[in-house]
Amino acid sequence: MRIFVTGASGWTGSAVLPELFAAGHQVVGLARSDASAAALTAVGAEVVRGDLDDLAALRAGADGADGVIHLAFKHDFSVFEQNILDDRRAVETMGAVLEGTGKPLVIASGTPAVPGKVATERDTTAPGSPVGGRAETAAIVVAMAERGVRSVVVGLPRTVHGPGDQGFVAMLVAAARRSGVSGFVGDGSQRWPAVHRLDAASLFRLAVESAPAGSTLHAVGDEGVRTADIAEVIGRHLDLPVKSRPAEEFGFLGMILSGDQPASSAITRELLGWRPTHPGLLEDLEQGHYFG
Repeated sequence: MRIFVTGASGWTGSAVLPELFAAGHQVVGLARSDASAAALTAVGAEVVRGDLDDLAALRAGADGADGVIHLAFKHDFSVFEQNILDDRRAVETMGAVLEGTGKPLVIASGTPAVPGKVATERDTTAPGSPVGGRAETAAIVVAMAERGVRSVVVGLPRTVHGPGDQGFVAMLVAAARRSGVSGFVGDGSQRWPAVHRLDAASLFRLAVESAPAGSTLHAVGDEGVRTADIAEVIGRHLDLPVKSRPAEEFGFLGMILSGDQPASSAITRELLGWRPTHPGLLEDLEQGHYFG
């Protein structure tokens, strides 16, 4: 297949590309900068220059492809709602190109947080959630199956980890270094789902190759890692005390640390035969690359 990938040079995208190449696919990557374009060319991808606001570039990439994997998202949390709207416009633009073709459109979203239970692929984020807008976009994509698009949503957990990660776990490490305490909120029993970056990449490949139209998948390796256990490993590696701290000390991360957000991938594993094979979050933390 000839696959158009947005976010191709990003954290997840740069792992998805080797998966696609190893399976014999061609890749066309969206690049918004000279550096991104050079990185894509270096690994053997073709390049379409543009960003998520360049609808002509998105149309061109989707029109020339046998399928699309959409990973790009603007991560400026100060304008998060606008970013969601921009993302939705990009998804709808590419979906319109693929309408009636039966070609796949695979997008990255998030796993839902469902109070009192482990979220499954059949659950949705409650209305009014801070990430509810992304869930609405996911629902729009699922509905594209009715218009002849093999649409697939891949829910990523709060942490996609591995060497080079600059996400929430790296932020917790940085916060511990600044404050001199490796902290968690409350009693630390809140659970984070997680997946290794390379396992997530393999699921995106399986999704674009064979996931049914209108399906929702979960790229979850660890169903739920206790935040106190994450703090304990960080504290031990940095030789810092591990303590409960007020949520406000963590800034916007405090809200995420305060919520219990476990998620399952049992349906995904049964549907596609996906099996995570790389280290779980705590094992990955123990390897030390977060503390270099």
